Amino acid sequence: MRTQFRAALAGAAVLTMTFTPVIADATPGRGVTGTIIAKTTVGDTDYTLRRIVIDPGGSTGWHYHDGMLYAAVEGGTLTHSDSTCKPDGIYSKGAVFTEPSDQVHIGRNLGTKPLVLNVLYVLPKGSPLAQDAPNPGCDFQ
Repeated sequence: MRTQFRAALAGAAVLTMTFTPVIADATPGRGVTGTIIAKTTVGDTDYTLRRIVIDPGGSTGWHYHDGMLYAAVEGGTLTHSDSTCKPDGIYSKGAVFTEPSDQVHIGRNLGTKPLVLNVLYVLPKGSPLAQDAPNPGCDFQ
C-alpha cells in the first residue's frame, strides 16, 4: 500500500497544473489551510494533490468525500474520528492512511505543533474536495 501511495503521489506531482493556496473546504473547520499542489482529470476522475496544515487545536469540521483519499502525515499528529464519535485512527509523522468515500468523519490536531498532511484525492469528475456534514452528536467539533 505504501508503494502504491507513493506512486500515486509521484504521478500526481508529475501532472502538476496549478499552484493555488485555498482555504480547506469543510466547515465549520478552524485553523485549517490547504494548498493545491497538482490537479488533473483523466477520463471521469479528478486527481488532486493537496498539502493541508491544521494548527494546534484546529479541526477539519465534519465532512465526507465523494471518492477515495490517500494521505501521508508529514508532521504532527492527526486524531481522526468517525460518526460514532470515537477515534478510528491516530496518525503521526510518517504514517499513511486512506479515507473511503461517503464516510462522515473529522480530523483534529490535539497536539501542540502544526499538523501537516499530503493528501491525494481521487474523486468523480467535478466533485468538490469535501462535502460538509452536520455534527453527528459528538461533544467536539
